[in-house]
Amino acid sequence: MRFRDLGLSIGLLPAGPNNAITDVAGVRVGHVTLIEGDGPLVAGRGPIRTGVSVVIPHDGDVWTEPLFAGCHRLNGNGELTGLEWVRESGLLGGAIGLTNTHSVGVVRDALVAAAVDEGRDPELSWSLPVVGETYDGLLNDMNGFHVTADHVATALATATGGPVAEGGVGGGTGMICHEFKGGIGTASRLLGPEAGGWTVGVLVQANYGRRDLLRVDGVPVGQAIPTGEVPSPYDEADRLRERAGAGRSSRSGASRTGADGGSIIVVVATDAPLLPHQCTRLAQRPALGLGRLGSIASHGSGDLFICFATGNRGLSRTAGEADPRLTVDARMVVDRAIDDLFLATIEATEEAVLNALIAAETMVGRDGITAHALPHDRLLETMASYGRGVA
Repeated sequence: MRFRDLGLSIGLLPAGPNNAITDVAGVRVGHVTLIEGDGPLVAGRGPIRTGVSVVIPHDGDVWTEPLFAGCHRLNGNGELTGLEWVRESGLLGGAIGLTNTHSVGVVRDALVAAAVDEGRDPELSWSLPVVGETYDGLLNDMNGFHVTADHVATALATATGGPVAEGGVGGGTGMICHEFKGGIGTASRLLGPEAGGWTVGVLVQANYGRRDLLRVDGVPVGQAIPTGEVPSPYDEADRLRERAGAGRSSRSGASRTGADGGSIIVVVATDAPLLPHQCTRLAQRPALGLGRLGSIASHGSGDLFICFATGNRGLSRTAGEADPRLTVDARMVVDRAIDDLFLATIEATEEAVLNALIAAETMVGRDGITAHALPHDRLLETMASYGRGVA
């Protein structure tokens, strides 16, 4: 189930055939989902509610053929590795990984190993993978380090184009969004021939936001479905802490464990011929889509975005081979045409988060803490009361 399956829609631009980041030709997505055990948290044993997702940016050898890329930090209480080199070089040189906060290291190392295994000379090559994280410790035994290199290898090997699994899958398995169950979401937008005919796709790992701030197409849905009606997992966690004598903390705003914390990673892809500084400009625009949804990019949130563009290929030759070229030809979208790409990025980001919320199912995690799905019936009732939805 996705946002549009409910008879709802947002924005002005049409979506691609899959309404997914994979509508950008050559882009593939792979997930490994880890769900095991129930009951009280036992560090190292579970319950496990986590996983890993990968985005493969083109249909060539991603480890030796980089793409122009840019990135943006809306709020920095999080991690997206490799961004210093993206900023410095304007290039993305491999697959992108998404996982939980304490599994970034193993996913990063596994992507390095994948680059070596693909035939790069280990004495000459190097890799600075891009791996993002959001916090799933409210539902998952995050300190059990359950994501392994084998899981990353499986996600890479099984990555496909076409429809993308959403909600509580892959890196989004244990994530919470606006105090409902969250996770992975994706969407796309197509520009008309007069605007270049390009595609923009977005994939999010959504784990942020307060309930009362959630808006859908401008409608205050979060206020209409308060935590007294659909309980918040953060309130459940507070009650557990109080019973344990640890006091309340999850709503303090001082950490990533509460509704004022969270995080979101946004991956933007486009087939438009963009230069690195233009990718950076697109990478800034998810912030506006998140603002429409009710994000305030709080102190405890890691809101980190990356954009890559496939419209310029052949930027380097195969690793280990001499490249006699001193220059490489590249194209760029003219400034007057970039506004449509901005709009596409904003709309796709907004719908990607909504797809994560609609696709996600209620999940019971460690210590019985429950992240409830956004109830579709109540969403539709609320939207209808504001004149939105199917007539």
